[in-house]
Amino acid sequence: MSTAPCFAPRAVLFDLDGTLLDTIADLTDAANLMLAELGRARRPQHEIHSFVGKGLPKLVERCLTDGAQEVPAQAAVEAAISVFRRHYERVNGMRTTIYPGVVDALRVLRRRNIRLAVVTNKPEAFTLPLLERTGLTAYFDTVVSGDTLPVKKPDPAMVLLACERLGVAPDEALMVGDSANDALSAQGAGMPVLLVSYGYSEGAAVDTIECDGLLSSALQVLDYIVPA
Repeated sequence: MSTAPCFAPRAVLFDLDGTLLDTIADLTDAANLMLAELGRARRPQHEIHSFVGKGLPKLVERCLTDGAQEVPAQAAVEAAISVFRRHYERVNGMRTTIYPGVVDALRVLRRRNIRLAVVTNKPEAFTLPLLERTGLTAYFDTVVSGDTLPVKKPDPAMVLLACERLGVAPDEALMVGDSANDALSAQGAGMPVLLVSYGYSEGAAVDTIECDGLLSSALQVLDYIVPA
């Protein structure tokens, strides 16, 4: 692990779910509304918590297949994704909360003229309204969502696109996320990455994921950045 402060980034890229925003209650509501409509049993929030990370289609697939004796056909999964999207559009943001320290960290980074981006596997149709509803939109210079490109994290293409939009080289940026998806995408792009310990992480222990530092609060990102 790196010791702080050790980075002087021109830009900081943030994951969304599990890093900036605690969205699990809304995701659980939408997933269980979908499951009920499909005549399937509800799932507890802790299970759905472990399904989050690789985008909406993978979340739905995991809801249908995890622990199931029979794997549904792809057509059934695609139909379920449409059902989930319909329910999530209605509940998106209703029970979401901003993690402690997030707003203060974003304010300080903006004051230091550090450019900011969101890089998330969540589809744009849900990402942009959620940022607006939580009042975070104005802090970010660009948003790269899960359907902006044909690939998602852990592919590095998303963070590379964010850097291109921000006008910085990958080694001039810093990624902040909560899972191996974020770590691998940043590392694949050649940028350092910090992981928060309070996020989703697909059920994996975050301290087992290779990264440059662990944060117990988003505000601690400032401890890793050389003061302006």
